[in-house]
Amino acid sequence: MDIENTLELNELMIQRREKLNIFKEMNINPYSEKYPVSHYASDIEEQFEEMEGQQVSLAGRIMAVRTHGKASFSDLMDMSGKTQLYVRIDEVGEENYNFFSELDIGDIIGVEGEVFKTRRGQISIKVTSFQFLSKSLRPLPEKWHGLRDKELRYRQRYIDLIVNPEVRKTFIVRSKIIRNIRRFLEEKGFLEVETPMMHPVPGGASARPFITHHNALDIDLYLRIAPELYLKRLIVGGFEKVFELNRNFRNEGMSYKHNPEFTMLELYQAQSDYYDMMELTEELISGIAKDVLGTMKITYQDKEIDLSPPWKRYSMLEAVREFTGLDFDNIKNAEEARDAARELGMEIDDNSSQGEVLNEVFEEKVEEKLVQPIFILDYPIEVSPLAKKKEDNPEFTYRFEAFICSREMANAFTELNDPLDQKERFEEQVKQRARGDQEAQMMDEDYVRALEYGMPPTGGLGIGIDRVVMLLTDSPSIRDVILFPTMRPEK
Repeated sequence: MDIENTLELNELMIQRREKLNIFKEMNINPYSEKYPVSHYASDIEEQFEEMEGQQVSLAGRIMAVRTHGKASFSDLMDMSGKTQLYVRIDEVGEENYNFFSELDIGDIIGVEGEVFKTRRGQISIKVTSFQFLSKSLRPLPEKWHGLRDKELRYRQRYIDLIVNPEVRKTFIVRSKIIRNIRRFLEEKGFLEVETPMMHPVPGGASARPFITHHNALDIDLYLRIAPELYLKRLIVGGFEKVFELNRNFRNEGMSYKHNPEFTMLELYQAQSDYYDMMELTEELISGIAKDVLGTMKITYQDKEIDLSPPWKRYSMLEAVREFTGLDFDNIKNAEEARDAARELGMEIDDNSSQGEVLNEVFEEKVEEKLVQPIFILDYPIEVSPLAKKKEDNPEFTYRFEAFICSREMANAFTELNDPLDQKERFEEQVKQRARGDQEAQMMDEDYVRALEYGMPPTGGLGIGIDRVVMLLTDSPSIRDVILFPTMRPEK
């Protein structure tokens, strides 16, 4: 903001504070008690024929004022939208009318009046009385350009919600999506549970955790990177269908598709496998689109996307072969795999295994080409320490990821329930961590102990809620769908 605009803002703030003091001198409470509300703005608009001539009371924020001598028009905004107020001096009295004329855009008032339609056909409320509820001491962004600075929008979301109706709509849709997910799973017999946010051992994903310290116990704890290992403990305990819809925390970089604090759905179902999880994923995401948007065919960033089941299914080997021409079935060892990837122009670590190279080729050369919904199946064992090995090819696992618009939307396994195999996988992860991989998982002895009591065959699924909301609201950045995204502190 330049100096001239800063000075203008300061002057406007001074004027508003002066009005505040004047109101107090007039014994007008600038921060009043609650106001009885009978209707919302959307009610007036949607039910006008039934409500015409009725007395109603609303409360909201003044967004515009147009004065014409002894009558004024004003736009009042509440959570549901806007409605027009018509205030006449002979209706409210000269003193009240003059006071109304002194109100600023952004002030909050309660009004009572009659629903009617103006000569120009505008649905309005003819105000008979009003009450001052809250004084706005800062002017809102000018109406002709609103709040467009993205950094400021994310940092001061409260202003963003006031002046940008499309932003409010995004978060209303988000709420509907989450409500639909819960209903969908509860109807299928899943039990919603809550597991710890602070873990003595971080696990369930390959990610760097945030570390905190518990003073009374004098131990370090980790904000959870995933609830997976606790949810599977519940499967061991006999809860055969569980889900958790909550926050995860990962100490990683930020981008248009990553925020350190994000919302995940994780669910686990006994006597199921990753094929069942594929069907559940298709049904859940396409069903949400149908329920919330009324269609399974959507547009995301100018791309037409059809969410209708069934979605395509490719193994990772098939996807890499189709999109790069590289056939890992014909590659005999890790050295050949590294050389083949380098011929594609990739930088590959000299210690990367054949499975790790395959995964890197997929991520760098294939993911961006997966626009329509697709399941990529059978990930290498090296990058899937919690998934069961494939019986016909133990170098791979019963794992899939779902991609839409080149983004991972879901991750699922036929869960590894062999405690001896799981311990060996953890031990390999510990070795990788010792070699400097800060995202490798730690040994969780208690989780292995839980598996030793026996976990039934289980399918597990994780879905990134923020990315689903991005998709269904046509939002280009994850920050557009998180009310208060992580931000660098203000200077």
